[in-house]
Amino acid sequence: MRVCDAYILISIGFGPEDVTLPNNPLRLKSIHHVKFVVGNAKQAAYYYRKAFGFSQFAYSGLETGSRHLASYAMEQGKARFVLATPYRTNSPEAAHLHTHGDGIVDIAFHVEDADAAYHAAVERGAEPALHPTTLNDEYGSVRHSAIKTYGDTIHSFYSFRDYTGPFLPGYVAREVPGEDVGILRVDHMVGNVELGKMDVWADWYSKVLGFARYISFDDKDISTEYSALMSIVMSDNSYAIKFPLNEPAAGKRKSQIDEYLDFYNGPGVQHVALLTQDIEQTVTRLRDNGVEFLSVPDSYYDLLPQRVGQIDEALDMIRSLRILVDRDEEGYLLQLFSRPVEDRPTVFYEIIQRKGSRGFGKGNFRALFEAIEREQALRGNL
Repeated sequence: MRVCDAYILISIGFGPEDVTLPNNPLRLKSIHHVKFVVGNAKQAAYYYRKAFGFSQFAYSGLETGSRHLASYAMEQGKARFVLATPYRTNSPEAAHLHTHGDGIVDIAFHVEDADAAYHAAVERGAEPALHPTTLNDEYGSVRHSAIKTYGDTIHSFYSFRDYTGPFLPGYVAREVPGEDVGILRVDHMVGNVELGKMDVWADWYSKVLGFARYISFDDKDISTEYSALMSIVMSDNSYAIKFPLNEPAAGKRKSQIDEYLDFYNGPGVQHVALLTQDIEQTVTRLRDNGVEFLSVPDSYYDLLPQRVGQIDEALDMIRSLRILVDRDEEGYLLQLFSRPVEDRPTVFYEIIQRKGSRGFGKGNFRALFEAIEREQALRGNL
């Protein structure tokens, strides 16, 4: 597999959950990284340091012997971002960037055995993307393989045998500190697929990866006067790896999923949810750093106490930061969604704090959809 035009790799550690569990046919351990293709890695690395508080910890480029990519590895908490840009434009990766703009191209897993995971996935119906291969440098070797999933997205498998390098073969340690905003790890990632394909890909995740349907929402759950979507959340049996899948539903106007599919030119990952243990601190710092978030009207907060009951956080703070709150039978959660971080209205981020709830904010769907529709209307895409 060639490396994409530019990448953000988000590597997620799950601590004690990073173990091989029963009913896990590919022997997945955790999400190892997520790759974004971006247009300018040096500028993107600066943005993620200054806006999201990530610190650079490793680098690969001309000075280290890489003749095709410059790569900047970033981390905060257990989340790792690596941004890479090719030196040449006449490559399939450049074509990917031209087609999709900045976006996720690979959700990669740390596995027990990359060869065994690959062969098991193909036997269970996956289409190959990269046959097992060895990556080497002076720190040791890593086995790597990959399969195709929705759109132009792939899942890579990485297995390690006493590898001692700072990230992956080809990287050297190079530290540039950022100011931590309290991000702990990635909570979940949401994929948008075409109308009629949500169940197809949910079944694929069940058959190929051994995931189960954690929860589902139909157009009655996620709708406004103008637009709607349907969603199924797929999860591994540890609930550490969660992939909601969205498809558009019929409505009077174009939904956020339709807009994404139009501007991304096909299916892809819509947003990444970043977990924090103090959403007030994290959102305040992100806003101070220039990150832009969606806003909901005051009427949402007028009804909040009777809808969610008692919470630990001050309602004045929740209102001032425009944070959304939802409660289920296990507890409650607090969440806030950024505006798209690219010029195309595609990829955005969610900041989420969980106070017992393992849900996805069902009670906030209408308010969130209406906020997104206001943004779509400003862009002329509703």
